[in-house]
Amino acid sequence: MPESEDSPQPDQAAVYTRTGDDGTTGLFYGGRVAKDSPIPRACGDVDEAQAAIGVARAAARGGDPLLEAILVDVARDLWVLMAELSTAPENRHKLEMGTTLVTTDMVVALERRIDHVSAMFTPPREFIVPGADPISASLDMARTVVRRAERQVVGVAAANSRASAYLNRLSDLMWTLARWQEGTALRARDI
Repeated sequence: MPESEDSPQPDQAAVYTRTGDDGTTGLFYGGRVAKDSPIPRACGDVDEAQAAIGVARAAARGGDPLLEAILVDVARDLWVLMAELSTAPENRHKLEMGTTLVTTDMVVALERRIDHVSAMFTPPREFIVPGADPISASLDMARTVVRRAERQVVGVAAANSRASAYLNRLSDLMWTLARWQEGTALRARDI
């Protein structure tokens, strides 16, 4: 097939590799698994959670700089989490704490953020109706996607992994951020 103007030039990197055309995907530090196996499914759910958090960030654009900073930091952490998950057990020794391996400090940092944001408003003590505004609704959607990712990660994370704990706190953080952003929540008993 002749090259066209749209064909990548030798010095351009193509987005596609064609290596996954056989239904497999590469693992971090080597190895391949079927795309429908538990590891890619868990990573896919975490990737979706990261995208949902990005939607919340877009909804909040130009708003509170603290919210922006928190959401960007969380996106970075989710790359770390996906690197850990996509590493074969025989290569786990190659992971670096905080760079490609979720740490206890990362979990504790989320707890501190939850506590900090919770101190800025009075959290509701009952079920609320999501959707008070686009920002809080986006954060609630992100929370549910993070919970799904957590359920998938439980089945693939190493025994000593902090990935599940991180996602558990992250969903709590998304709930807290949503309540903070909406101000006054519509309580379930009021509808």
